[in-house]
Amino acid sequence: MSDPQPPKLLDIMVEELRARHYSTRTEKAYLQWVRRFIRFHRMRHPAEMGAEEVNAFVTSLAVDSGVSASTQTQALSAVLFLYRFVLGMDVGELEGLVRARKSTHLPVVLTRAEIRAVLAELEGEYWLISALLYGTGMRLSECLSLRVQDIDFGANQIVVRDGKGGKDRVTMLPESLKGPLKDQLRRAEVVHKRDVADGWGRVVLPEALGRKYPNAAAEWRWQWVFPQQRRWTSRATGEQGRHHIHETLVQRAVREAVLRSGVQKHVTCHTFRHTFATQLLESGYDIRTIQELLGHKSVNTTMIYTHVLNKGGLGVRSPLDGM
Repeated sequence: MSDPQPPKLLDIMVEELRARHYSTRTEKAYLQWVRRFIRFHRMRHPAEMGAEEVNAFVTSLAVDSGVSASTQTQALSAVLFLYRFVLGMDVGELEGLVRARKSTHLPVVLTRAEIRAVLAELEGEYWLISALLYGTGMRLSECLSLRVQDIDFGANQIVVRDGKGGKDRVTMLPESLKGPLKDQLRRAEVVHKRDVADGWGRVVLPEALGRKYPNAAAEWRWQWVFPQQRRWTSRATGEQGRHHIHETLVQRAVREAVLRSGVQKHVTCHTFRHTFATQLLESGYDIRTIQELLGHKSVNTTMIYTHVLNKGGLGVRSPLDGM
């Protein structure tokens, strides 16, 4: 018998990323950057390269490709992960690395009138999702990943699982959205019961829970709050289940709603989150409280909204308005 083929480099990297509980999105991004790194150096094996090649690749992203500082940092993190945890190599100091400039752009925020105008152009699940983004400060991916058990009507809170950085947090459940959310759950439960009756009704569970609790994937509490219309089929097992609504569908609906509303700003789903934070700050809430609600690792990230407000501790009034 011939010796089995050794595992491929990227397959090993996937195993290492999953062993450290990196998110699926981060996994895809890291693999993409490692492929770009290898192609940049004309398909040389990373084990044959070191600090000089890493420096050249990351510097090129800033100088030639003009990527943002955060994108360059992600690319560097991906390549360093490859060397440290997959190849077991230390690339040493990256001397002379040209860093991309950090963006000085302020986030776009909407007034309350503009929020009402945009939401008025949405309906159904898209309206509810957008209202949740504005009313809770969740990211779109966090909202779509909500499961039935994450919504606590009694405690008036929503648990955001595995947010950015792999952390859980709690945000408020807007009183005005309780009724629409209960209606949404009733509709989702009808779909789930029909799937179960057809012999399916299973969802993907986080990490190793699917192996530890094989029946949990069909339980109601683990189902998505916003299931997609069509079932998916696993190529490996042939089983059918449902993912949650895809992000692009919501993004398209919001973009079209903004055009119909007449709001003349560059509005995305993330604009609702920016507006949530800015209006809380405007209402006098503590910056640390807003930091926790948003799930920011550092309060410095949250401080950007103080610049949006153009206020210090007491606020600044134009001298023209005092005439």
